[in-house]
Amino acid sequence: MTDWLTIGEAAEQTGLSAKQIRHYEARGLVRDAHRSDAGYRLYDCHQVQQLTLIRQARYLGFSLREIDALLQLWADPTRASKDVKALAERHRQAIRQRITELQQLEKTLSALEADCRGDDDPDCAILASLTDPEHRT
Repeated sequence: MTDWLTIGEAAEQTGLSAKQIRHYEARGLVRDAHRSDAGYRLYDCHQVQQLTLIRQARYLGFSLREIDALLQLWADPTRASKDVKALAERHRQAIRQRITELQQLEKTLSALEADCRGDDDPDCAILASLTDPEHRT
């Protein structure tokens, strides 16, 4: 006999909201919930583990596509851990690239702020720069 959790109990156990659980179910990341005679969604321990993996992976910034791949690897008892590691390494590299891009954005914004007097005069170097087609950021 399977111990079933309601969507509220699954949400509490996984740290996801009921809305998020329904979303991941609709996206096909988690198989459709069993339904009680009254039509309530019920989740088994396997589904709760899937939902926990999804929450943890989302926290780490994995995309839904990457999470789908992680779930497939998790469900495959013949998987090679090197495949999981390769997916994580690709994701980490994408994060590093995004950090580099964000650092450049911060540098550009700092320069724009430095050019602005920030007084009561309507002239603004930030707006002038943002509307100048010759100025590329």
